[in-house]
Amino acid sequence: MIGKETTAGRATKFTFLGLWLVFSLFPLYWITVTSLKDPGDIFSFPIAYWPERFSLENYQGLFGKADFGTYLVNSLVVSTVAGAVATAISTLSAYVLARFEFRSKSALLMAFLVTQMIPSFIALGPLYLLMTDLQLVDNRLGLMLVYIAVCIPFCTVMLRGFFENVPDALEEAAMIDGLSRLGALLRVLLPVMRPGIVAAFIFNFVNCWNELFLSVTLMNSDENKTVPTALNGFISSFNIDWGSMSAAAVLTILPTMVLFAFASRHIVRGLTAGAVKG
Repeated sequence: MIGKETTAGRATKFTFLGLWLVFSLFPLYWITVTSLKDPGDIFSFPIAYWPERFSLENYQGLFGKADFGTYLVNSLVVSTVAGAVATAISTLSAYVLARFEFRSKSALLMAFLVTQMIPSFIALGPLYLLMTDLQLVDNRLGLMLVYIAVCIPFCTVMLRGFFENVPDALEEAAMIDGLSRLGALLRVLLPVMRPGIVAAFIFNFVNCWNELFLSVTLMNSDENKTVPTALNGFISSFNIDWGSMSAAAVLTILPTMVLFAFASRHIVRGLTAGAVKG
C-alpha cells in the first residue's frame, strides 16, 4: 500500500512539474515560431502552432529597416562594462562590511536595503536633470554610470553574505605568511569567492541588459539606444509589429541563455554557498 502511494505521489509530482515546464516554455516557443512565420501568416485563423513554411523575413527586416545590430552592440557594451565595474566595487565594499566594524555600518546596510524598495522610475525626473547638467544625456557613459549606481547596493549586500561564510582563519593565515590585507583579499579570498562573484556579475548583467525605463529616458539617438528601447519602439499607438518584435525578442534572449549555459556551474555554487557555514 505504501509503495502504491509513493508511486502515485511521484506520478503526481512529475505530472505537475511537466505541466509547469510546458507552461513556462510555451511563451518562448511561441515567440520563436512567430518570428519564423511569414508576416502575412502571423494573424491567420485558425491559429497555426507550427507554420507550414518558415520565413526569415522578420529577421531580415529587423536588420534591414532598423539598425538592430547597433542596439545589440550598445546593450552588450553597456551591460558588460556596468556589470563588471559594479561587481568590482561591490566586492570591495562587501569585504569592508563583512570584515570591519564601524559606527555607521548598520545605517549603511539599511540604506542599501531601502534603496531596493524604491521604484527606479520615481527618480527619473531628478536623474534626467542631473545627467543634463553633466552633459551625459544620450551618452553610453552616462547610462553606464547610472546602471553602476543602481547595481551596487543590492550586489554589495549579496556579496557581503558570501564573505561572511568565508572563515576569517583563511585570511589570517595568509597574512601570517607575509601577505598584506589587500594581497590576502586578491590572492586568497577572491579565488574562493569566485562562484559568488560570477553570480553577482550575471545578476548585474541581466539587470542592465533588460532595463527599460532609464534607457528610454536617457537615450535619444538611434546610435546610442539599447535593445529594450528598440523593442519598445515596435509598439505604436495603433499597431504592434509582432513579427519584428518576436525576432528581436529571440535575439535578445540568446546572449543571456549563452551566458547562463557557460556559467551555470558557478551560478549554482554561488547561490548555494550561503547555505553552508565555513
